[in-house]
Amino acid sequence: MSSQQSSTATATPSEPTPLIQTRVTERLANFPWWALIIALLAVFLIYSFMTDATYQEIFAFIVVGIRLTIQVTLIAFAISLIVGLITAFGLMSDNVIAKNLANLYVQIVRGIPTLVLIFYTALVIVPAAINLLNAFGNWMVSMGWLSAENVLSSMDSRDVDFIVRGIVALAINYGAFSAEVFRAGIQSIGKGQLEASKALGLSWGQTMRYVVLPQALRRIMPPLGNDFISMLKESSLVSVLGVNEITQLGRKYSASSFIYPQTYNTVAFLYLSITLILSMGVKFMERRMSIAEES
Repeated sequence: MSSQQSSTATATPSEPTPLIQTRVTERLANFPWWALIIALLAVFLIYSFMTDATYQEIFAFIVVGIRLTIQVTLIAFAISLIVGLITAFGLMSDNVIAKNLANLYVQIVRGIPTLVLIFYTALVIVPAAINLLNAFGNWMVSMGWLSAENVLSSMDSRDVDFIVRGIVALAINYGAFSAEVFRAGIQSIGKGQLEASKALGLSWGQTMRYVVLPQALRRIMPPLGNDFISMLKESSLVSVLGVNEITQLGRKYSASSFIYPQTYNTVAFLYLSITLILSMGVKFMERRMSIAEES
């Protein structure tokens, strides 16, 4: 009897072994190895920045472009939100002209590569807009409403900085994408709330301001956060206009020193650091909003 008990006692601990192995396998499979690799690369680069004189020189030269990169992204994103919201209203409008103009804008922008759109905006759209303002100013002068020396008539496209042109290009590009996000968010609000607002005597503007948009904005904040991250990365394309952001400074340094690996390691590290921090912020926002909706 004792031998049976002892054999049972020795067999019992070995019974959950397959379960333990399964759990270990699942944990290893679900472990974010990609994050570990990124962390190791970050440690290597940070160590290089602290010990390698070449990396220190490159970092000091390029890091000043972070401020301009963030400024360009923030301003362009703010403008794109306004453009996107107006376009979204146009897409949902019953007015044939407004709806078709909004669709035309969205389809054209979505069908043109961002780099081509940046060149087209900077070298075609902005000068054409300046020429229109000049013509409008001259017409007002001919009508006697303005003096010969006025701002509209004297404007020159050469006075428009390429930073401004890059901001306009990014805003035009992302305005089309944010329009679809706004439209999806607005249309996700139940029609019953719109009918209730009408029953309460609220106008269309009041309904949008107090009922629809507050709810829609909470739902579309994560997608808009992802768009902001995408715009931050694509702001590197304005370097083709000579804007001294991170990428352009990296190009300048590598062109003068012919040190390519260390230079673009630094450029990639700076972009990756910023985007990872922003991505964690977006994920935190998504969790908070999902908790708020469940409660």
